[in-house]
Amino acid sequence: MTGCLLVQPARSIPLQPLLHFPRPVPPPAEASSGPGTRSAEEPAGSAYTAAPPMELPDDSNLVKSFIAELRRRAEVELEGGQVDLSDGALLKFLRARDFDGELALQLLVNYHKWRRECPEITANLCPSSVLGLLQNQYHGVLDSRDTTGSRVLVYRIGKWIPKDFTAYEVFRVSLITSELIVREVETQRFGIKAIFDLQDWCFAHAFQINPSLVKKISAVLTDSFPLKVRGIHLINEPKFFRPVFSMIRPFLPDKIKPRIHMHGSSFVHSLCQHFSREILPPEYGGNGQGLDEVCQRWTQFILSSQALLQQLSLGAAGRGDGEQGGSRQVPRGAGKPRDSGSCSR
Repeated sequence: MTGCLLVQPARSIPLQPLLHFPRPVPPPAEASSGPGTRSAEEPAGSAYTAAPPMELPDDSNLVKSFIAELRRRAEVELEGGQVDLSDGALLKFLRARDFDGELALQLLVNYHKWRRECPEITANLCPSSVLGLLQNQYHGVLDSRDTTGSRVLVYRIGKWIPKDFTAYEVFRVSLITSELIVREVETQRFGIKAIFDLQDWCFAHAFQINPSLVKKISAVLTDSFPLKVRGIHLINEPKFFRPVFSMIRPFLPDKIKPRIHMHGSSFVHSLCQHFSREILPPEYGGNGQGLDEVCQRWTQFILSSQALLQQLSLGAAGRGDGEQGGSRQVPRGAGKPRDSGSCSR
């Protein structure tokens, strides 16, 4: 549909009053004569529907009205670079916030702000920048979703050699995967869950964790990336990891804290209470593909996505991927900075 706009640095100028995002309004009770009946006051093809927007097809009138309003608001608020305002790009943010238009707009602004302020992570998403980590089979994504529809990501911390790769490069692997799977409609709707295998975690790993990095990760987990984080599961965590985690915990948002589960070294029983054995690898008590194969297959998928990841790298992020239009330069105008925490060094 529409595409991308060049912008000037933000100026603190009051915004003109903006329209509200559309809200479905139910018909009067007396007007309904049965399931699926439309009231006399409701014209055919109106925006009203009994279903919430997240369950409607993308070409429904209501969904289109949310997209149009988010695009209009984004053109006013987004500044400082090229921005993809295609239908597909905007739907990611609407779905991530269950079609709460105001929250979707804030997430969209925070996402682009975070990418500009974290060039050490976002400037180079090419697989070659983290090829050693991928070849070490550090990370993979299970082929099957869990029973709730969530994607399941696995991180094997022991495969990360701190003297070879910094924590920022490790974080970049996660960002690469996130940018790829967020293109999946099911993932936009049902989110992700992550399993962190802390086997062979050591002090060299702990020394790379600092408050600045934790704040950046926290921003992505909560208000700067259009993915719903449904659960974080830690297994094989050593005893000395607990003090490290107690340092990290205060920086985590309240809504994420109850979604963190620590399973210890005898994790099979408790982990299988959250995930079906059919999708878990044998190393975690399941009947699915082995971890090495999971990681190898995902590495191949990342490598095959080289062209897309090059586009998504900072400086090319606004050009879009051609799915539903491109990007365009946002017109010069006032902006409302939305705080997601600075990530610049």
